Parts: sequence; structure tokens; C-alpha cells
Amino acid sequence: MSTLICGSLAYDNIMTFQGRFGDHILPDQVHQLNISFLVPTMRRNFGGCAGNIAYALQLLGGDAKIMATLGEADAQLYLDRFDALGLSREYVRVLPDQHSAQCFITTDLANNQITAFHPGAMMDSHLNHAGETKGITLGIVAPDGADGMRQHVEELAAAGIPFVFDPGQGLPILEGVELCRMIELATYVAVNDYEAKLLSNKTGWSIDEILSRVDALIITRGEHGAQILHADGIEEIPVVKAQQIIDPTGCGDAFRGGLLYGIENKLGWAKTGRLASLMGSLKIEHQGPQTYAPTRAEIAERFESAFGMAL
Repeated sequence: MSTLICGSLAYDNIMTFQGRFGDHILPDQVHQLNISFLVPTMRRNFGGCAGNIAYALQLLGGDAKIMATLGEADAQLYLDRFDALGLSREYVRVLPDQHSAQCFITTDLANNQITAFHPGAMMDSHLNHAGETKGITLGIVAPDGADGMRQHVEELAAAGIPFVFDPGQGLPILEGVELCRMIELATYVAVNDYEAKLLSNKTGWSIDEILSRVDALIITRGEHGAQILHADGIEEIPVVKAQQIIDPTGCGDAFRGGLLYGIENKLGWAKTGRLASLMGSLKIEHQGPQTYAPTRAEIAERFESAFGMAL
């Protein structure tokens, strides 16, 4: 059983300015803003939705197959990481004369952020074809280049592969009519509570109308847990109390890794949702989206401790 994870691969470059942006930006001069901030610390994280989801799924023992694009200029670092982790890169395409997707985030001491995002090779994710894969029994279409998201939904549906549609950050670049089509082709839809409202507004469909078109609608609600809506009712998923709250970046992707594992292994919605919730909490205890590294036994132990049942 292999799960195809269609989505982005990116490098997250995170910098800290040891001051406050507001102390250096003159309100009456913003029409000719020209300013530089010294950032003495910087770290680079491996990121992108496909990379983060695959990482979580692999921690659980799933067989993750990433379908994504990297740029030749800087791909090797991520490819080496896949090899070190034992993650397949069979469906990872390296594109010449391009950089990989990059996010540059500068945070000041008041937690204000200035972010620049370069999509790079991600915009050509449609060069990968989900219908040309082998041995795939489950898929997910996560945020990626818009053309790639549209195409991969169609290809997975045509191949008869059940999949999760996870529009996430791709919602602003997809039109309502496109989202309606993608929902109708999907088996499951996964969004957070804000995205659920935006998805409803853009499609013109109520939450119940969205649910009527899929087997399950999964809505994450941050510190309030999650809801899994399906034909037999609503499964309320409690949040797992984290040992410490360090960084929420990638928690939604970790949740989706647990979600995919539960669906693939037919754990049922109650257990699947709780496992997904646990994966999000394990991630929030660490800085960066792919730095937590519990063993499968440790995950099972935390699961039993949190819910009083064996994984």
C-alpha cells in the first residue's frame, strides 16, 4: 500500500531582526520605502506541504510517495535528505534552470513578520502526472502550483484512486467553479476552520452541501481539536495536550500524515482523527516542520497515554 502525496517542496528560510520594524519605518514615507534590516540569525528548514506530510506518514510506518518539483539550482540538498530518511523520490522531478520554492520570513521582536515567497519549480508541478504512477492505493492533493492541483485531482479520479483534497493555501488562486469540480472528484476534503468558511464562500455551497459530495469532511480547529463529518454523523476529535508549545509551522501537515495513515489502514474515524491530532501535537513541540522524530513505539505510547486505547 503506497500513498501518493502531491504537493509542494520548499525551503523555509527564517530570520530574526533584533528590533521592531515599526521603529524604523516612517509612516509618512511608506510611498518611497527603502530600508534594510540586519538579521544576525538565520536557519533553513525543509518544508513544503508534500515534504511535511510525507515525513509524518513515514514516522508512522506508511509508504509515502512524493509527487513534486524541485529546481536544479538547489535540489540536491532536499534529494540527499530523502535518501537519508529512506523516502522515495521516484516521482520527484528536478527542473533545469530553476530554483525550488523558497519562503523568506523575517520576524521582529514583537513577532511581526515580513514574508517573501518565490514559487520557483512549484509552478511547473503539472509536469508530473498522477495517472502514470504504480501501486498507489491512496492519494492527497495538497497546496501546490494551481495547474498541478487541478491536473492531479483529475488524474487521481480518472485512475480510480481515492484521495484527500487539501486546498489550504491554494484556495486564493483557485476559482469557485474549479473548487466545486475538485470537491466533486475527491473522496475526502481536509481544511482548517477558516478555510472551511472560505471554501464555502467561494463554492456557494454550505458545509452540509460540501459533505454531501464526499465521504468525509475533516475540519481542524487548532487548540479546539478537529471535527470529522461523515454520513453517520460527526466525530469530535480532542486536541492532545502538548508537552510544550514551540512552533505551529507544519502542524496541519503532520495532522494530515496521521489522517492518511488511518485511512489507509482502516482504523475508523475515531482512531484516525485521534492519531492525526496526536501527530499535530508532537510537531508543535519542536521548531520547524520536519524536526520532530519520535519512534513508532513512542507514538504508540503517547497515543495510549492520551486516549486510553492501543494504536
